[in-house]
Amino acid sequence: MTELAKKRPEFRNINAFKDLTTYRMTPAAWVSILHRASGAIMFLLLPFVIWMFDTSVSSEISFGRFKAVFNAGVGFVPGWFVKLVALALIWAYLHHFTAGLRHLWMDVDHHSVNKQFGKTSAVVTLVLSIGLTLILGAKLFGLY
Repeated sequence: MTELAKKRPEFRNINAFKDLTTYRMTPAAWVSILHRASGAIMFLLLPFVIWMFDTSVSSEISFGRFKAVFNAGVGFVPGWFVKLVALALIWAYLHHFTAGLRHLWMDVDHHSVNKQFGKTSAVVTLVLSIGLTLILGAKLFGLY
């Protein structure tokens, strides 16, 4: 055994309170977990998506009601909260889409898949999804 192998800690029984707090995940791990979370968010918000689509395309009156929900809210739910839910949906879609493209690229191009490509593509996925979400979120909240 080398000297480095002797110094590495060995985890046989992982203590969730002590060991998991010091564990540092790689960017690829974050993308993988967020890919699953974004899929779950899109699935859970599917009734909201269906309501938005139905209300926005049914008639001019229903489109006015649709716009009013985002501005003034509906019932006890304020408009800013509806916008936050829509922003979560925007992020979920963009992240799921970019992470899916990353996975498709890795499936198609087997020769360029290595540790460095995994890290770089994961960082690009995170930056793209968050950057596009910020741009569309600024539009959603009326900053431009």
